[in-house]
Amino acid sequence: MTATPEATEAAPTIVLVGHGMVGQRFLEALAERGLTATHRVVVLCEEPRPAYDRVALTSYFSGKTPEDLSMTDMEFIKDHGIELYVGDPAVSVDREARQVTAESGQVFAYDALVLATGSYPFVPPVPNKDAAGCFVYRTIEDLLAIEEYAKTKATTGAVVGGGLLGLEAAGALKGLGVDAHIVEFAPRLMPVQVDDGGGAALLRTIENMGLTVHTGVGTQEIVVDADGAVTGMKLSDGSELAADMVVFSAGVRPRDQLARDCGLTVGERGGITVDEQCRTVADPHVFAIGECALASDGRVYGLVAPGYEQAETAAATIASDEAAFVGADLSTKLKLLGVDVASFGDAHGTAEDCLDVVYSDSRAGLYKKLVIGRDGTLLGGILVGDADAYGTLKAFTGSVPPVSPESLVLPAGAGGPAQLGPSALPDEAVVCSCHNVTKGTIRGAVTEHSCTTVPEVKKCTKAGTGCGSCVKVLGQLVTAELEASGVEVDKGLCGCFSQTREELYEIVLALRINTYQDLLDRYGRDGARGGDGCEICKPAVGSVIASLAPTIGASGYVLDGEQAALQDSNDHFLANIQKNGSYSVVPRIAGGEITPEGLIVIGEIARDFGLYTKITGGQRIDMFGARVEQLPLIWARLVDAGFESGHAYGKSLRTVKSCVGQTWCRYGVQDSVRMAIDLELRYRGLRSPHKLKSAVSGCQRECAEAQSKDFGVIATANGWNLYVGGNGGATPRHADLLAQDLSDAELIRLIDRFLMFYIRTADRLERTSVWLERIPGGLDHVRDVVVEDSLGICEELESLMAAHVANYRDEWSETINDPEKLARFVSFVNAPDTPDPVVGFVPERDQIKPDLPLLTIGHRPLEGSAQR
Repeated sequence: MTATPEATEAAPTIVLVGHGMVGQRFLEALAERGLTATHRVVVLCEEPRPAYDRVALTSYFSGKTPEDLSMTDMEFIKDHGIELYVGDPAVSVDREARQVTAESGQVFAYDALVLATGSYPFVPPVPNKDAAGCFVYRTIEDLLAIEEYAKTKATTGAVVGGGLLGLEAAGALKGLGVDAHIVEFAPRLMPVQVDDGGGAALLRTIENMGLTVHTGVGTQEIVVDADGAVTGMKLSDGSELAADMVVFSAGVRPRDQLARDCGLTVGERGGITVDEQCRTVADPHVFAIGECALASDGRVYGLVAPGYEQAETAAATIASDEAAFVGADLSTKLKLLGVDVASFGDAHGTAEDCLDVVYSDSRAGLYKKLVIGRDGTLLGGILVGDADAYGTLKAFTGSVPPVSPESLVLPAGAGGPAQLGPSALPDEAVVCSCHNVTKGTIRGAVTEHSCTTVPEVKKCTKAGTGCGSCVKVLGQLVTAELEASGVEVDKGLCGCFSQTREELYEIVLALRINTYQDLLDRYGRDGARGGDGCEICKPAVGSVIASLAPTIGASGYVLDGEQAALQDSNDHFLANIQKNGSYSVVPRIAGGEITPEGLIVIGEIARDFGLYTKITGGQRIDMFGARVEQLPLIWARLVDAGFESGHAYGKSLRTVKSCVGQTWCRYGVQDSVRMAIDLELRYRGLRSPHKLKSAVSGCQRECAEAQSKDFGVIATANGWNLYVGGNGGATPRHADLLAQDLSDAELIRLIDRFLMFYIRTADRLERTSVWLERIPGGLDHVRDVVVEDSLGICEELESLMAAHVANYRDEWSETINDPEKLARFVSFVNAPDTPDPVVGFVPERDQIKPDLPLLTIGHRPLEGSAQR
């Protein structure tokens, strides 16, 4: 049982004011040093909830709950006897009496006071800044208020500020169905992190997402109506922007008012002045950490990693250990609206005589810049659109990389990127900036502390438990160190199978095993045989069996028998589940070609079932809002009109886009539409480790964006060029040229081979882009196999594809003609005629959108806290 405060009056007391991410790290640092066992620890938290991950705040709009964002383990609070007061901030400090008074009236004496009050959003002093419809973007409560207002009172919103939180706020508004504008006073987005080139790449990508950006202008006035509600914004260039709501995200300022009121020294521009031990310069009994502190180097740090280091320094000092905070790395890796943005070291090239190595691809939204010293030392860099190399490049900062700078930024197929493995990093390289963990420390966790997995190394070193940007490099280091130590690394698919996906594919093919249970019972791990398997291997093996179905004698219909139980949620109902529990329906429109009659049918179905319609990036029409019991009815009408499943729900071929080609376009040199239709109808329904996308461009102008697809085709005067391994999305990659000037027959033969070789050798959920870079030998090896037949398997690959093509069946048609299968399409098994009452919609722009219940906030007791 935890001691009460009265019982611990004799123990020295540490009072922590503020319980954010840095405050929680301070508590953990106290516990690590044993101070929670010798001290009374009191925490005064202003917000109505304990510490949560503010870095991931925007993920609330992607479905995460406040509980998901929580960083506070109440068992930790209870076990260490910490008194946590939620919703009860400190209101005054009496430094002479060493007492803190909380809003509730409680008074706490302290031996050490730690201020972790964070920062507050800066709102420009413009007229009507507090009008109805004006918000800031800082806490979960702010997000709830924005969500409620956007849902009921706004169709257009303006975000003031084009930095990290500003872009996230704009993305949140867009996700809420609000047309979003971003207003940034600087000449580019994210002016602190990126340069003009990076800002331009980011701007193009964000504008392509449907957001409107205004740079180089400031906000002069918020325009309101007679009721005082926002109607627009006047900008510094004289223009006016119509808007129903405004979100201010123009930076933050240190929350230092409590310190000012009690006479502590603060900086000219804010921040509680502290020394290298994070003690306030005015009072050795008071510390300040995180965004409220003005560090000894004259800087207020707004990143979580320096805050963690300050928290550890303060805890060490209170424990009478030597520690100092003299500055921190400002490197950051972010994902903004799905776009990777990273900067590290001297990103803007301020060092004397430094040189820039730059790669830019405006079509793909890529920008990479490395800053190099005269002696070849890597000084810093900026990455936009593709930041996979961030962890490795940051670790090399301050040293001369073992390869040329050019090879570190060029894409595959253009002389790079160089594959710098973990062995190339020096032991002193910092892998995790959040917790200042070096490669040597990670190696020590494996060799000295017997850690054999990434979670174990995380627990031992804290590496990877901050922002998470180092986890990829962390995994590579752990594997490399285990292999170097002679330890056999388990590369099995999951806890049920010791084999990789590729090995299981070969077993299924060679032995003609056509059920998951047979494979598990014969080749599963000892403890898994006879069991039910897991959520990792069931869909993976289900995909393998489906891709080989005609050859091994299995049913190619994924809802047949055992196969139905192996499918992911989308495949389970042959449609994509959406955030409110409804489904979307995407019929196949091969090559993007559709007749007026076909368009009318889709329009009538959407109208009759009240569905939201949207043109997709893959040249198809998506219909949203179908209830599960409506799916067969919708499919029946589509099938009657000649449509079939577009497999938008499956790990299979999605679309083959096309331009109009030589039939209509004066630049076209081949019939790209006809080729796209042929390819889509050939590979439809082909199950694979991940989704497959393709495109056919009728000339080198590349209007169909074939080089961003898993397999893309570009017409030439002499035939077709085939590109493979491309990828758009969050991690763009240009496809590589596999073969050129192919005839129709040669093109199809090589695509057959390429796809079946990928399906045969890829890992679970591995896109062709990742597979091509992972597979030994890369593109050259793939070319040897599928073009030169170096392994002698091309005849088999072609035979497997021919079997798939010959045995294709439309899954929608199969379902609507089978009463037994139709029985699964209900919301409630025991009440099949009852629709799910939670699935609701509200009108928006003459269509519908999900009616999502708002999260309500209430004060609830925090179980496990020592004192409330």
